[in-house]
Amino acid sequence: MTAPDLDPAGLIRESYRIEGITAPQCRAIFMDWALRLPDGADIAGAAAEMLKRYGEPGHPMTAILSEALGPGHSPGHRPRRRGGALGRRR
Repeated sequence: MTAPDLDPAGLIRESYRIEGITAPQCRAIFMDWALRLPDGADIAGAAAEMLKRYGEPGHPMTAILSEALGPGHSPGHRPRRRGGALGRRR
């Protein structure tokens, strides 16, 4: 799916155009957007597509979309080594 297909109402696009938008407002817009996705849609994949299309460094919506990618993809995430024998085998 392309960005226009994933955001037909333009919620994500418009959130980047609102001056002074806050993280809680972006979170509410994100939830509304995610609920409008088709049943069974890959939210992480859709969020990645929105980031490619609209993402701006430092914008609160960029942070929200990055969180939706999962624990290994959000900004500031550092992979942690697992201890013990299991950690040495990986």
